[in-house]
Amino acid sequence: MLPFDRLDELRKARPLIHCIANLVSANDCANVLLAAGASAMMAQAPEEMEEIAAISCATVLNTGTPDEEKFTACRLSGGFAVKNQPVVLDPVGVGASAWRLKETEKLLESFTPSVIRVNFGEAWALLHRAGEEQGVDSTVGATPAARLDCARALALKRGTTVLLSGTEDVVTDGVRACRVLGGSAWMARVTGTGCMLSVLCGAFTAVEPDLFLAASLASAFWKVCAAKAKDALASGQGAGAFRSALLDAASTLETGEFARLTRAEML
Repeated sequence: MLPFDRLDELRKARPLIHCIANLVSANDCANVLLAAGASAMMAQAPEEMEEIAAISCATVLNTGTPDEEKFTACRLSGGFAVKNQPVVLDPVGVGASAWRLKETEKLLESFTPSVIRVNFGEAWALLHRAGEEQGVDSTVGATPAARLDCARALALKRGTTVLLSGTEDVVTDGVRACRVLGGSAWMARVTGTGCMLSVLCGAFTAVEPDLFLAASLASAFWKVCAAKAKDALASGQGAGAFRSALLDAASTLETGEFARLTRAEML
């Protein structure tokens, strides 16, 4: 059973989540944090990473839209933050280029993230398995067993918790594993929904010290929000309305409904 009451704690504590964000999704990431009950800090400059780490409750590093300065900021931020708070890494499109993979692996050599949030193609790239990505999106299909194997292998390789997202999410710390079902196919029609899941991981790690449970809660919360957003669409509405409905769901979902609608199973 997941500790669904952490949602109440999140809204009471309003933890400050520092995000080095993807330019494509930064605004939505800040808004979903606010909607869920946390507070967002979107600092980017390498020069202030130590000071920001000192005041934040969790850090989320997103390597989408990367350049040298962003990777420098991520290395500094992660190195300072990991000493006293959870750090979530979202290695967006890590297999899209050799340079991006090399820089991400240098990042992983400098500190160990508390949670890595990936799709299947990104996980395969980090494991140096044969696979393919289309830009930042995974185009690789896999059975549930293969997805679990991939997530567990990455968790064991990096000594961390992995949330492998997709039609169904898999969360594992290499020993425990959880499969989270539900959501909506509309998530693939809105850019940045994976980035938003990563910052939600940051929010839940700020109030749940068990990182496996925190990542599972973030996954379940986002799946329920997606299902509620889809149900809220009127006839003729599309991706724009769905995007707005996601934020509405994140801001109005209560603990009882969260527990009732979650479709999660321990493996």
